[in-house]
Order: sequence, then C-alpha cells, then structure tokens
Amino acid sequence: MQVKKTGLLTKIVVLALLIYMATALLNLRGQLQDYRAEEAALAAQVAQAQQENAALTEVLQNKDDPDVLEQVARDKGFVYAHEKVFVDPTN
Repeated sequence: MQVKKTGLLTKIVVLALLIYMATALLNLRGQLQDYRAEEAALAAQVAQAQQENAALTEVLQNKDDPDVLEQVARDKGFVYAHEKVFVDPTN
C-alpha cells in the first residue's frame, strides 16, 4: 500500500489548528485558575456567614438569659439607673 504525501498547504493548516488549540487550552487553563480562586473566596464568605448565623442562633436561643440581655443592652449604650456615664471628648 502506498502512502500519499501531504502537500504544504495541508501541513500549514494542521500547524495552524495545533497552534489555535494550544492557545485555547492555555486560555481555558487561566480561566480555570481564576474560577478556583473565586470559589475559594466565596467558600470563605460562606464559612463566615455560617459562623455569624450560628452566633445569632445562639443569641436567639438564650434570649431570656440575663447575661445575654445585659450584653445586648451594653452594646446599644444602655446603663443602669445608678451608673454614671463618662464621655471621652477626645474621641
């Protein structure tokens, strides 16, 4: 069986296709790395949101606890009737 020799035009077309496929592959690889970095950032945001949700759920479950009520009141700036509040004017 005899093998037909390919022409110069066929070799050029095959070479062009190989170059195109290589550049497309490198482009896709870069996009994949970008998406993986974005995925990691979003996973960190999800973990932080889950921690905040857990803390809020704990506060809701212990809403009648006097320590929790006092902490919430302190966070909002409330004080007891007998306490004196001193304001620092340098802030």
